[in-house]
Amino acid sequence: MSPQPAEKRTERLLNLVIALLSSRRGFTKHELFDEIELYSEAATPEAREKLFDRDKAFLREQGIPVESYSDDALYEQDNSVQRYRIRSEEYRLPEVAFTSAESAVLALAAQMWEQAALGSAAARALRKLRARGVITEDTVASPVQPGIRTTDPNFTAVFRAASNRLPISFGYRASGGSESTRRLQPWGMGSRYGHWYVVGWDVDRQAERFFRLSRMTTPVKTGKGSYTVPAGFDIHASLASLDTVFAPQAGVVDVSSGAGAELRLRAADAGAAVPPVPAGLPDPAPGRDRLYFRVTDFDALAADTAALGPAAEAIYPGELRSVVRTLLAQALAAQEEPVPAYRAPAAARSRSAEAAGAQDHLSRLLDLVPYILANQGADMDETAQRFGISRDQLAADLNLLFVSGPRYYPNGLMDVNFETGEIFIDNADNLSQPVRLAMDEAAALIVGLDTLAALPGVAPTDAISSAHAKLSEAAGTAGSAGSTLAATLVPSAASPTVLEDLRRSVGRRRLAIRYVVPSRDEVSERMVDPRRIFSENDTWYLDAWCHRAEAPRFFRVDRILSWEDAGPIPDGVPEPDQHFPASLFTAGETDESVTIRLTSEASWVADAYHAELRSALPDGGQAIILRTPATGWIPGFIARLGGSAAVAAPADLRAKTTEWLTAALGNYE
Repeated sequence: MSPQPAEKRTERLLNLVIALLSSRRGFTKHELFDEIELYSEAATPEAREKLFDRDKAFLREQGIPVESYSDDALYEQDNSVQRYRIRSEEYRLPEVAFTSAESAVLALAAQMWEQAALGSAAARALRKLRARGVITEDTVASPVQPGIRTTDPNFTAVFRAASNRLPISFGYRASGGSESTRRLQPWGMGSRYGHWYVVGWDVDRQAERFFRLSRMTTPVKTGKGSYTVPAGFDIHASLASLDTVFAPQAGVVDVSSGAGAELRLRAADAGAAVPPVPAGLPDPAPGRDRLYFRVTDFDALAADTAALGPAAEAIYPGELRSVVRTLLAQALAAQEEPVPAYRAPAAARSRSAEAAGAQDHLSRLLDLVPYILANQGADMDETAQRFGISRDQLAADLNLLFVSGPRYYPNGLMDVNFETGEIFIDNADNLSQPVRLAMDEAAALIVGLDTLAALPGVAPTDAISSAHAKLSEAAGTAGSAGSTLAATLVPSAASPTVLEDLRRSVGRRRLAIRYVVPSRDEVSERMVDPRRIFSENDTWYLDAWCHRAEAPRFFRVDRILSWEDAGPIPDGVPEPDQHFPASLFTAGETDESVTIRLTSEASWVADAYHAELRSALPDGGQAIILRTPATGWIPGFIARLGGSAAVAAPADLRAKTTEWLTAALGNYE
C-alpha cells in the first residue's frame, strides 16, 4: 500500500530535519532536493520550491530552528546559494531537572488543556519534558483538577496570529446586535467571565479594543506584515481592566413564584451590591417575584432569562429586555423553519486538520527516538500506551524511522529493531535529544502554571514557582508565547473558600447537599461521596457518588446551596477516571433521542453535549442527535441559543418547543 499524502509529508519533514542536523555547513536547497527523494514528486520546479518554503515555515513554527545563511556576503539575498542547517545546540531541549512536586504541577498544568485547543501541544510538551524527569503519574494525587475548554472555532487561528504577530480580520457582532468587519493587530488573548477575549490594536478605530471570540461571525483571516506589541502590555492586567471597561449595571427580572431556582440564587449572591434602579417601574404581575441583579454584561443574564421562557420577563433596562426578546424571536423563527434534508458529512479533512496531524506525527517521531535511546528494550505495548497510539501505529512509526535518513549514505540510516516486541534503536545520535518546545507547547504549560498559581490550595505554590522558572528558562524565546495567553479559573461561587471547603471532603467525608437542578427548575436534597473537584474554565464541578441516583454525578459548585458533613466515606466507593470528561453529559440506556439542527456558530454543542450522530446540512450547519433522560430542558436550551439551534425531532417535542417559545415571546408584546 502506497503512503497517503499526509504520511508522505511527515516522511519528507522528518528527512529534512535529519539532513539539516547532519551537517554543520548545511545544504543548498538544490542539494536538499537531491538528498530527499520525495521532493522529486512535485509536479513542477516552481511547485517544488513552494513545497520547500512551506516545509521550512512549518518546522520553524514547531520550534525547530531552521537557519539560513550564505557563504558569501555578496549573495546574502540570492536564495539559490543560501545554505540551510539546524544547529544541534539550538535544536535540543536544554538539560533541566524537575523534582517530584514540580513534576506533579507540570502534569496538572498540561492536563488542564486535555479538552481544549492546546491539548495536543500540552501533551507534546510533557512528552518532551518526560525525558528530563517529569513524572506524569504524580497528577493523580490532586483532588482538585482545574480544566480549560475552548469551544470557539477561531481560538487556534487567533492564538497563532497573536503568537506570530500577524494581523487578522473577522466579522463581529457587537453587544447591540450590529455586525461589521473588524481589523486587528492581536496583542494577546485570555478568558474572563467564562468567555475568551482577544485584545489588540483596532486598525480602523486606532485604539486598543477587546473582542469576544464567541461573537466572531466569520472565520478569522490572517493578513501579511507584522507589528510590535507595546512594551508595557500585560495580558493579565488587560483582562483585569475588563472589570472597569464594563461598569456594573442593575438588571431587573420578574419570575413566576416557585420558578427560576438558579436565577434566584444569582440574585441572592448580588445582595445589596446592586446599583440603583429608576423609580416608576411597573409592579410585578400577580404570582411573580421581582429579582435584582448586578451585571457587567447582559448577555449571560439575557440567556438565563430567555431559558425560563414564559416563567420570566426582563423588566429593566431596555437593553436587557431587547436582548431577551431578540433571543426568543430568533429561536422561534429558527424553530418554525422547515426541517432540511440531511446528508452524510464530507470525509475530507481541512488544511488545518492536516497541518495538526502532521505536527503531532512529526513531533511524536522526534520524541520517540530519544525515548527509546534512553529506554533501550522498551516494551511495544507500554510504549504505545505512553505515546497514546495503537501498537500498529507504533510499528508504522518505527518502520518509517528505519527508512528515514540520507539518500546516498545508507550507513547514515537508523538501526531499528522491534521483532521481539522490545524496541532497540542505534545510529541515531542526531535525534538523541528532545527538540526544544514550540511556542504553543511552551504557552500551554506556562499558562497552566500561571492559572494554578491563582487558585489557592490547588497545588504547592513553591513547586509552581520553581517549575515555572525552570520551564521558562528551558523554553527560551518560545516561553514568551505564555505572555500572549491567560486563563482565569477563579470560581464564581459566593464563598471565596468554597473550593478549599469541598476539597477537604474529597475521598474522606460524605456530604448532605441542597442542589439547584435547572433542567427541572427545582431544589433537590442529595447524599453524596465527593471523589474530586474539576473545572471547565471558571465553572467548577464536584464529581461525587450520588446515593439517590446510585451512580456518579457532576454537581456544579455554584448550584450547591448548602452542604453538611454526614460522616466518613466507607470503603468501596468507585474511584473517578483521572482524565477530564470529554463531555459533562453521559447517556443512559433509557434516555430519549432528540435531533437538533445547529448553525455553524453553534457547532460546539455537538462536542459539549456528546452528540451521538452528526450529519452535515446544506447551509454549513449540522444535525445532531442528543441522548437525554428528560426533555423538559430542551425548549429553554433552544431559547438560550437564540436562533442557532432548533428541534428537528421528535415531532411532539418540536411542536412543544414552538408553543413554548411563542408563549415566552408573548411577555414582550
